[in-house]
Amino acid sequence: MSGRKETVLDLAKFVDKGVQVKLTGGRQVTGTLKGYDQLLNLVLDEAVEFLRDADDPLKTTDQTRQLGLIVCRGTAVMLVSPTDGTDEIANPFIQPDGA
Repeated sequence: MSGRKETVLDLAKFVDKGVQVKLTGGRQVTGTLKGYDQLLNLVLDEAVEFLRDADDPLKTTDQTRQLGLIVCRGTAVMLVSPTDGTDEIANPFIQPDGA
């Protein structure tokens, strides 16, 4: 076994493609992945942050904020997923009113 550390994620296939990143603290951004390192620090271009609901900080709203070119610190990154091929669906576990 080599002494070289390797990241669990192979982010090379996502470079210059759209990604969605969830950060600790509940922030969520999307953008074009321009670079990364072994500590999972990410460089995103044309980044957009989805703002959270003032009443429920765990929910994001449709409001966005343009951030431009940003660096996401690796220790804050919780999830990285491609934006292509993902769709939002209705929550199947929510009980309808009156049930």
